[in-house]
Amino acid sequence: MKRKEFLKYIGAGSLGLSLTPNLVLANTFTKPTLSQDIKLTILHTNDQHSRIEPFDASYSKNPNQGGFARRASLVQQIRNQENNVLLLDSGDIFQGTPYFNFFGGELEFKLMSMMKYDASTMGNHDFDNGLEGFLKVLPNAKFPFICSNYNFKNTILDGKTESYKIFDKNGIKVGIFGVGVELKGLVGKANYQETEYINPIEIAQQYSQFLRNEKKCDLVICLSHLGYDYEKEPEKMSDLILAKKTSGIDLILGGHTHTFLPEPQVLNNSEGKKVLVNQVGWAGLLLGRIDFYFNKDKSVKNISWINQVIDESIIA
Repeated sequence: MKRKEFLKYIGAGSLGLSLTPNLVLANTFTKPTLSQDIKLTILHTNDQHSRIEPFDASYSKNPNQGGFARRASLVQQIRNQENNVLLLDSGDIFQGTPYFNFFGGELEFKLMSMMKYDASTMGNHDFDNGLEGFLKVLPNAKFPFICSNYNFKNTILDGKTESYKIFDKNGIKVGIFGVGVELKGLVGKANYQETEYINPIEIAQQYSQFLRNEKKCDLVICLSHLGYDYEKEPEKMSDLILAKKTSGIDLILGGHTHTFLPEPQVLNNSEGKKVLVNQVGWAGLLLGRIDFYFNKDKSVKNISWINQVIDESIIA
């Protein structure tokens, strides 16, 4: 994507919608006005593809953009300003530069751990060195991998990932689960071995209801590596289909299709309630940010967003 086109896909704004459980309409980028209001900041990435350094200044599409150090600096700036922050990734951390070829993902995991990622799910390229390769570098990841629709029971990854995770941020309970793309036909059998793929819709419905109803979560997030949409294959499993055929999910953070969404998309779920879907391209060119504002009853009253470019304006 050329720079002029790229800049069309970024910005900031405020969303007025009715999520699960509810949200009061708002038209401006606002901050909580009452002391009992709580702000939760969700930061997210996807499809990093081992892009440790910024693209070269001579690169025709995204010159001098991206870079782990810049992103780390931006994340720290936000943490210095906000009390309740979650940093999440939607998979495909591996593959794309010599850093992966030489270090097998160790560097990516170490840097993400230094950045204090809270959780990630697995993408298809995270299987590129096989289960053995992933397990070898996994100790460098000081954050959980949440994989709800991959059953690793008969593999060496059994017990190494989590089906869901709950975070408590100043009394706001955030439940997170993760779904991945079907590996058959996309990843060599030798690389995923006996990993069982489970229908994402069934799993998403199961965990969204479990987190909301049994665990009493105030916000339910799905980390997805299904892909945003497939225009030429409209029936293929995607975030759009997942959002429309399930209920109980507030936010789907996607990956896989490298989609630069201009803003979080607002969709109706199976119960006619609103669910947000966002994806921020690839290669760490953007850092997605979505701020939820909760009132004293832990209901969402407003949402604001910004997809921020990672470029030379950020001092690493």
